[in-house]
Amino acid sequence: MSYLRLLLRRSVLVLWLAQSLSVLGDRLYALAVMWVVYASTGSASLMGLVAVAESVPYIVLGSAGRRLVARFSSFASLAWVDGARAVVAVALPFVWSPDVHGFALLLGGVLLLGTLGALFDPNLGALVPDLVEPEKVQEITGLLDLTGRIARIAGPASIGLLLLVVSEVQLFALDGVTFAVSAVALGWLARRYAMAAGGGAGERPRKARAAVRAWPVLRAHPRVGLAVGLHGVALFCSAVTAVGMPALLATRYGAGAAVYGLVTAAVGVGALLGNPLASNRRTGAWLAVYCGAWMVQGAATACMGLMLQLPALMLLALVTGLVTPATSVTLRAHLGAFAPAERLRLMSVDQTVIRTGGTAGMLLVPFLVGASPRGAFVAGGIIVAGSALAALLVSSQLPRSDLPVTGVKTPAQI
Repeated sequence: MSYLRLLLRRSVLVLWLAQSLSVLGDRLYALAVMWVVYASTGSASLMGLVAVAESVPYIVLGSAGRRLVARFSSFASLAWVDGARAVVAVALPFVWSPDVHGFALLLGGVLLLGTLGALFDPNLGALVPDLVEPEKVQEITGLLDLTGRIARIAGPASIGLLLLVVSEVQLFALDGVTFAVSAVALGWLARRYAMAAGGGAGERPRKARAAVRAWPVLRAHPRVGLAVGLHGVALFCSAVTAVGMPALLATRYGAGAAVYGLVTAAVGVGALLGNPLASNRRTGAWLAVYCGAWMVQGAATACMGLMLQLPALMLLALVTGLVTPATSVTLRAHLGAFAPAERLRLMSVDQTVIRTGGTAGMLLVPFLVGASPRGAFVAGGIIVAGSALAALLVSSQLPRSDLPVTGVKTPAQI
């Protein structure tokens, strides 16, 4: 019911629409690019190169582009970014050809879309808390987390059906439409707050925010640094399940794609069930909840490598999905309590860390999976659970004064 009450606010509803379409567009684009590359070349290596290339701008801009990222910290700027993504997505299939020149152009397009995404994602996340009162930040964070999860499920589920009735070129055009509609929605939000502010303090959502340095903020709030570091370790180890689950099912249970689909569905169902629990959690002891969720997920992942029965593996998959929202919603809601400039920088740093960890994991973990799928699950789970426990123990020795200070009114309060 809390989500429905939020959606009754027109600005939240429009943002929800923009977020839904942007995430769906991201998923359709990523899957469509992979499909086109593999169908045309039959090369898994080239497909992997495209996947890695998309993450490179996130890492580069998050590490060295804080001023550039901060220049897009308004709804109006993000509307232009999504408009540009729409143009690039539609143009990609027309420049692609299964030769060196065509692949180079496609790779350039992927890098450009990755750059636009690296500008878009942290800024949208940093603008979300401005739409509601401080006590509603966790709820709206949970709402958009749920939206993203549904879009990530709907993307892979819909692309197979879409390819039965449309061509790859038409699929990219549909992808462009999702970005274009999102751009219109963000433009509406920009105009709404420009008119509502009338030149006063409420103009903040449409002004570019100052580009603060990450290190002073992290030094003042060491628990946030621990949480972000743990996030990177966990995303590195998440490659174990992403890459290793098919191998584990085949070698341990003699199962194939159908069972893999059921395991993936169990994770998704768990995440959908866990989202309301995470978004309605009372504030306080956020790091204990965050680390505890990662400990549970790590333990469940390690146990997957030890299970002898498939139903037990399915139950563990459900558990990993169930606690996942407690990690993402808890951290993002806490970051949302910071002042706007610090919030943007911390969200950008978190995105950089998880992109770096995830990319490194996809490059390195497959070697461990190839040697021993069961061993990879056990090792990955132990690393995540151990890192979460270590972060919690270290945080218990830190002073209790590292609470975020906002000092800024949101548009919902003006």
